[in-house]
Amino acid sequence: MVRLKVALLLGSVICLAGGLISLNGCGGGMGHGQQPSGKIQHVVIIFQENRSTDNLFHDPVLYNPPPNGHGADIALQGKTSTGQMVTLQPGPLATNYDLGHGHDSFLDACDWNPSTGCAMDGADLIVCSPSQNCPPDPQYQYVDNSSGLIQPYFDMAETYTFGDRMFQTNQGPSFPAHQYIIAGTSAISEKSTIYAAENPGGAKGGAGCLAPVGKTINTMDTSQPDPRTPEGNTDQLCFEHPTLTDLLDASQLSWKYYAPAPGSIWTAPDAIQHMCAPPHSESCTVPEWTNHVVIENQNNQILNDIAAGQLANVSWVIPNAQASDHPGSTDGSGPSWVAAIVNAIGTSQYWSDTAIIITWDDWGGWYDHQPPAVRDSYEYGLRVPLIVISPFVKAAYVSHATHDFGSILKFVETMFGLTTVGNGDGYADSRADDLSDCFDFNQTPLVFKQIQAPLGADYFLNNTAPGTGPDDD
Repeated sequence: MVRLKVALLLGSVICLAGGLISLNGCGGGMGHGQQPSGKIQHVVIIFQENRSTDNLFHDPVLYNPPPNGHGADIALQGKTSTGQMVTLQPGPLATNYDLGHGHDSFLDACDWNPSTGCAMDGADLIVCSPSQNCPPDPQYQYVDNSSGLIQPYFDMAETYTFGDRMFQTNQGPSFPAHQYIIAGTSAISEKSTIYAAENPGGAKGGAGCLAPVGKTINTMDTSQPDPRTPEGNTDQLCFEHPTLTDLLDASQLSWKYYAPAPGSIWTAPDAIQHMCAPPHSESCTVPEWTNHVVIENQNNQILNDIAAGQLANVSWVIPNAQASDHPGSTDGSGPSWVAAIVNAIGTSQYWSDTAIIITWDDWGGWYDHQPPAVRDSYEYGLRVPLIVISPFVKAAYVSHATHDFGSILKFVETMFGLTTVGNGDGYADSRADDLSDCFDFNQTPLVFKQIQAPLGADYFLNNTAPGTGPDDD
């Protein structure tokens, strides 16, 4: 049972649930004076890949204190497992190496103690591969912006709301993280405490309900309190439990899920039976898939839908590998791709009633200094960046409130008057805040400011090179 501590502060109720702060009262909803009154009719969730806050947002405008900066909590140094403090060094966005970011790497980075929590001093123990491509101390790098490649991210974060207490809900890699962003859980069934904890392994082929016989996934029993609990294993990769899309359907709200490939670990609906097909199917065939999931390996259909006036009430937008920011996969086009979507919305009919939420699915193995609140054996994970863009967000604002992926689901639920996905606190949205502190619905709506980017929308609209998903194996 999660203990709730309630305190009164400046006339507002603050509820602490499992280490997370809710600014909206214990019952959910926007805080006093923040009722949306239907002002948000479209929510676009852009889910990038594998970056920590300290790694990607080494932006002096953000981390310097006022009046010269915004005062975001971004570290310039990191602690190692030997107790040394090392200065973070610049590195490229596109690399020819990758860092471990599974549950074992979380344990290394966190260095958890049941009494004191995460020490955040073990990133140097995370494996870098292939080793011959790895520079010294690759985990202690920040993305170098001397070329202006990631300036679009900086401009968005500086202009709108940046969250410096955003944590991935799970303590592992992409496959379970993408389950959390549509359902607030990676449980293998509705009431199970057994959660998918890693990316699938074993037999070659797709993930989720499209996984072949013989493919397996490591699991974690979330009824256990210790993140060092040994993982289990199952061949059940096709899950069945409620998702946020079920609530949208019940309220006749439109939604789309844009993804680079079926059967991908980044394509969350392919692992939910009622959104895809029975286990070991060759393709997803149910209406939930055929009516709502858009496979777009060129990352351009979302741009076409905005231009055609066909933006759904809620959209999940998943990049292909080239635009993903994923080390070892990205070509560096991610910041421009995200900017193209933001600019398309900002210069369209949709700006006046849209909220764009940009976050990253996991920390990618990079150093981050901010410890998460460990709730159980698999929640919560390490810090990732958050940018919230809307005419109703607080301008040039840093949110220091604690958020996680459940906060995004809860925001959607609050905006459209929905219930939570699951019953009880097994689903992240039921215990998360709803991004209240990022918004002021009583302010004069912000005028959109075009985001300058190295690559414009035409690059993505006219690109004929084949887009790819992640390496699922």
